[in-house]
Amino acid sequence: MIVEMRRGASREEIDAVAERAKSLGLDVQMNLGTDKTVVAILGSNTGKLQTDIFGVLPGVESVTRIMKPYKLASREFHNADAVVKVNGVEIGGKRITVMAGPCAVESESQLSKSAEIVKAAGAKILRGGAFKPRTSPFSFQGLKKEGLELLRRVHREYGMPVISEVTDTQEVQEMSEYCDILQVGSRNMQNFVLLSAVGRAGCPVVLKRGFSCTVTEWLTAADYILAEGNNQVILCERGIRTFEDSTRFSLDISSIPVIKRASYLPLIVDPSHAAGHYALVPALAKAAIAAGADGLLIEVHPNPKEALVDGLQSLTPSDFGRLMRELKPIAEAVGRTI
Repeated sequence: MIVEMRRGASREEIDAVAERAKSLGLDVQMNLGTDKTVVAILGSNTGKLQTDIFGVLPGVESVTRIMKPYKLASREFHNADAVVKVNGVEIGGKRITVMAGPCAVESESQLSKSAEIVKAAGAKILRGGAFKPRTSPFSFQGLKKEGLELLRRVHREYGMPVISEVTDTQEVQEMSEYCDILQVGSRNMQNFVLLSAVGRAGCPVVLKRGFSCTVTEWLTAADYILAEGNNQVILCERGIRTFEDSTRFSLDISSIPVIKRASYLPLIVDPSHAAGHYALVPALAKAAIAAGADGLLIEVHPNPKEALVDGLQSLTPSDFGRLMRELKPIAEAVGRTI
């Protein structure tokens, strides 16, 4: 249930709505706008309540039921597009933000070289996996704590914010101390305990769509993070599993305009995991920007032939530089910059 306060509603009137909700055993989330405040009333029994319970309170302009499963991620709660700021870098503004780097941190020289390459080409955020959840337990699982230390070292050297995937609730606190953005991967999109934990950590979170999940399930998962008071959530479309086997996953381009209508959260696209092959990545990246994505998450490796993880879908330095140049006119055509 969404309670929209009148413009100029006093702090006492807003608090009265919150206190009324809490007296009924309900939770409250505030969206404190510059003109007016919106109060989200949350709880399993809100459907049984009459809207008049809140509508009669002083300062209330309107009360609306949100019929969708997701509440805090919906445009009914927050209509204006959100912008997440990470150490001076904006995700969701007019500028397209590119996050790039190797799938996995393998060594200091590999990560440092990757940062040099992607920064020179125009990427603003460095990606690199320290903990790598793999389908096979015998595959490279990442450098773990050493990988985090390398990410922080390279961050200081090149002045780039870093993003890395968190896979366990026990890692959240430590990773939030080393990383500027925590990534929740596809396998963990519905790990609700982990989602709540990263929400409490308070740092920006990239939430990847599960490869067998609907848009509604994806946005409902985002609510778990938002419900902890963390509004720095960035959605990431990375392809879904279909019967098609010519690509690693099927990139759901249609999810971009669907999300833009349904939610205010910034949305980036990972063309690397969808494509599964470096030759397909540029076309998918361009399509994502044309469709309205706010950024890209791209795998780049100094020498993909030597990569321990996902070398086939990683761009070479020259390919990444070429793609960044080719993205500029597409971004301009949709009123953005890169």
